[in-house]
Amino acid sequence: MTDRTPVDLVKAPGPEAPAADAPTASRPPLDDPLFGPVTVAIAPHAHITVSGPAIPRTDLVRSGGLDGADPHSAIGTRSAAALTLTVANAPAAVRPGKGRFRRSTYKVDATHDGIHYRLVPTSIGTSTFLRDGKPLGEFTADGDETVLVEWREDADPQPVDASVGYTLAAAYGTGGQPMWMTLIDVVTDFIP
Repeated sequence: MTDRTPVDLVKAPGPEAPAADAPTASRPPLDDPLFGPVTVAIAPHAHITVSGPAIPRTDLVRSGGLDGADPHSAIGTRSAAALTLTVANAPAAVRPGKGRFRRSTYKVDATHDGIHYRLVPTSIGTSTFLRDGKPLGEFTADGDETVLVEWREDADPQPVDASVGYTLAAAYGTGGQPMWMTLIDVVTDFIP
């Protein structure tokens, strides 16, 4: 493992004050087992901010106002064109899956500084977080400001990894039903 102190972070120039439209967390900071306090703040269907003393600040912003927001995700859309992701004030890319019948379609991909991240559902309640194809940990989130992570012992997550992982999990929640359960739900919706 590497030493994870705030001194190791690459800081973007300028003050660390939140943007005027940044959401304010309604819950106390989470306690990450490797990175200490992590604050997740959600303005539903508009803006998600993740920050902490040992991780870089990450913002995910949805454009287009609140009209037509997808009620199944905290950020309100699965359209990459409507999303702006920044990590330590540097642009990053985010590309959510379409979210259809199969669990794997609920994956969310992000790219920052040449690193590819993926959050993909692996059970009803959890999603695996990967960096360049290597699993880093398991996230659990229900689309609110409570995001839990269990880092893998054989992984070496870095502060930026944690920040991106918390952001994706907060924005889209974690887990997903297997296809057979989804099909049963669809069929029962049509039965009077």
